[in-house]
Amino acid sequence: MNPLHAKAWLAWLAAAIVALSLTRNPIYLLTLVLCIALVGRVLRGEAETPPLPLPLLRLALMIILLSALINAATAHFGRTVLFTLPAGLPLLGGPVTLEALVFGMINGLALVGFLAAFTVLYQALPTQALIRLIPRALFPVAVVISIAVAFVPTTLAQFQQIREAQMMRGHRVAGLRDWLPLFMPLLVGGLERAFQLAEAMTARGFGSLGATAAPQAGSHAAGDRLRLALALGLAALLAGLLVLLFWQQQVIGWSLLALGGGGLLLALQRQGRRVARTTYRRQPWTRRDGLVALAAAITVGVYLLPASRATLVYTPYPQLTWPAVDPAVMLATLALLSPAALLTQARWRRARHAPAAPTG
Repeated sequence: MNPLHAKAWLAWLAAAIVALSLTRNPIYLLTLVLCIALVGRVLRGEAETPPLPLPLLRLALMIILLSALINAATAHFGRTVLFTLPAGLPLLGGPVTLEALVFGMINGLALVGFLAAFTVLYQALPTQALIRLIPRALFPVAVVISIAVAFVPTTLAQFQQIREAQMMRGHRVAGLRDWLPLFMPLLVGGLERAFQLAEAMTARGFGSLGATAAPQAGSHAAGDRLRLALALGLAALLAGLLVLLFWQQQVIGWSLLALGGGGLLLALQRQGRRVARTTYRRQPWTRRDGLVALAAAITVGVYLLPASRATLVYTPYPQLTWPAVDPAVMLATLALLSPAALLTQARWRRARHAPAAPTG
């Protein structure tokens, strides 16, 4: 198990998402994807999750290729014409340009970055670590999310077992029909797990409306006040969005958003105190976690600087040009390698202090 805290991984994921969302510079995007892939490579030796059914590299190439082809076939802009499709083809007819092909590849590269970032989070954190981050006031939502998240690795593990069993019987996948012997056992196994889970939750009384303990004095009034605070917080958030979108009042809109968000967080915190939850072992926040969070904050801060926008924004239209690079933005992008560096350091330290194997 990797030694980094779950909140540190969430900070790293937030920084990666912000960086991928704010730039279309292909050099920055390629650097981001390589940094994320390197972190995933370091995690691969310590991950407890089953492997994906389709390798990430093959999936990334498919996404980039499809995005480039679709954009080149539908967006007829740019000066470098590669060839021309017949004008009679609906939506596809017209010139196919190099600029449209490159723009599609850039968008596909950004999608690959998002996929790789969430894949790293999937490898790094078990389901229990993510569920602990949900506020205690939302414990029914936490149970549902835990079931939904646990469904993915369980299904992947069962798919791998079915595939190995079919390969031992001489089954080979050569076409669409060959997937049926893999799909049907997977579907039946999923239904069986669903029925078993429903029976187990019913036996434990989840969602039961039966007899409950006597409420304490004033608990109903406190619950009404919390529900009112939640309603007012949601109303303030909605009003802030409407003011920003339709009336363009920045000060009033952001003030309402801050007021509504703060009210919701406060109400959820107060509601969470009324929910008992047992924690057997808390994961401590260490210096490594602080370094990862600091590196994520540096990445987000540099990407949000107005001076960085000149190189973050890039378009190949109307003529393909070489993108500009800012050294500060490049260094902030490389800060996302902090989990890989810290995990490698921790692995070397464990190997150094491990007892030597006895020799015969």
